[in-house]
Amino acid sequence: MPRHARKRPSRAPRLAVRGAVTVGALALVSTAALGTAQAASAATTYTVRAGDHLSSIARTQHVPGGWPAIASANHIASPYTVRPGQVLTLPAGSAPAAKPAVTTKAATTTTAVSGQTYTNNLDGWIKHSLAIMAQNGIPGSYNGIYRNVMRESSGNPNAINLWDSNAAAGHPSIGLLQVIQSTFTAYHVPGTSSSIYDPVANITAACNYAYHRYGSIDNVNGPY
Repeated sequence: MPRHARKRPSRAPRLAVRGAVTVGALALVSTAALGTAQAASAATTYTVRAGDHLSSIARTQHVPGGWPAIASANHIASPYTVRPGQVLTLPAGSAPAAKPAVTTKAATTTTAVSGQTYTNNLDGWIKHSLAIMAQNGIPGSYNGIYRNVMRESSGNPNAINLWDSNAAAGHPSIGLLQVIQSTFTAYHVPGTSSSIYDPVANITAACNYAYHRYGSIDNVNGPY
């Protein structure tokens, strides 16, 4: 990355003992069980959307303890990545906003300026970016980009690093090639998305940065 319960009956069973009706102890047990079931059903969850990361979820859902509390509750370890569609359990005390409708979209194609179509996966993102790079005089090869993408994010466009010095400073590395927002903004290539999470925009901006600092993304073989 660049340096810079199942529902239980609410009515207690009534037992006849020598003609009398007793409900006391059994009613208390039933009431306690019902309370437990209701508490379980009230657990708060959040469905991850494209562009989300743990810190943004913690902020918008007002999670006590912040993103580390979400990571702990869901057993998420470094590099703390989450994926669209993933359902997270939010710690007690969270006050989430209204949940948006969740839709899923099958992989389709994206279209470059030239009219060429590219598959909506890592192969297509790299090829699309290479076409844009060629139009803007930015050097780089498929193998150079792929090698660095796999090292930095394993091909996950929503990857976010929450543990290194950049994250500690408040500007975590994000996306396929793990760039920070200021670097993405400075080296953003016109014609690509303004979202740092957009795969093509992320690759292209990172390659533009690598071009100006190292001559080409092909010359990058480690943290850059």
